[in-house]
Amino acid sequence: MSMNVTLSREDVVRLCERVEGAQTRAYAIPKLTNEYPNMTIGDGYAVQLELRQRFLAAGHKQTGWKAGLTSKAKMLQMGVNVPSIGFLTDRMARPENSAITVSDLVHPRVECEVAFVMKKTLKGPNCTRQAVLDATDYVLPAVEIIDSRFSGFKFDLESVVADNGSSARYVGGGRARYPADIDLRTLGVVMEKNGEIVTMGASAAVLGHPADAVAMLVNILGELGEELPAGSFVMSGGITEAVAVKPGDSIVARFQELGSVSMRFVE
Repeated sequence: MSMNVTLSREDVVRLCERVEGAQTRAYAIPKLTNEYPNMTIGDGYAVQLELRQRFLAAGHKQTGWKAGLTSKAKMLQMGVNVPSIGFLTDRMARPENSAITVSDLVHPRVECEVAFVMKKTLKGPNCTRQAVLDATDYVLPAVEIIDSRFSGFKFDLESVVADNGSSARYVGGGRARYPADIDLRTLGVVMEKNGEIVTMGASAAVLGHPADAVAMLVNILGELGEELPAGSFVMSGGITEAVAVKPGDSIVARFQELGSVSMRFVE
């Protein structure tokens, strides 16, 4: 994946301000490539880095990273062959079983993911599934609340990367387990919305194995000159498709071997 940056510093800052405005004030914007049709993936990450530096300067603390577009179906749909990554902060985290406000989100959707908590720092290139499993302290079930800030859900990989992979909120819960004690490939997951099953999947949907998605994330970080620090919370990508939520909805994600994660949505 080419990480070359073609945008000027002024353009990176302008696009960062556009994305930051959409995220902090919850309004939709046109995809960035409308105005910058030649924008590269590297440009997208340059905007994301600028956004991360602004959030950290404003007192947010980075808790980890997430992989997006990790299912083959989602990659085909987007015409890409690599996932995207985004950063997670403490202000995106929500407690298990809490009420989550949606008035400050644009198009909230939820998806089930396996989260990894790292005990060792990992660096790319050539990070492997086994290296990830060896560096993992434990895994736990999580739900990510994603929020694409682009109008009409019209977006492309460059815009999504700049928008921090649609990151908005996340909830971890259930039971933490050591990766050696469970088969991370075959975990079944069921998502219930208001008591009805809306989607189900198996963890192999995430690049064949969720740890492969984390390895790919580490390798993308390596291309960006970064590493995955020990203590990071890593979301390995959606096992199920993303399900839209609105005020009044309650969601329970039930993971085989890992317990369940629940939350409700309010205005």
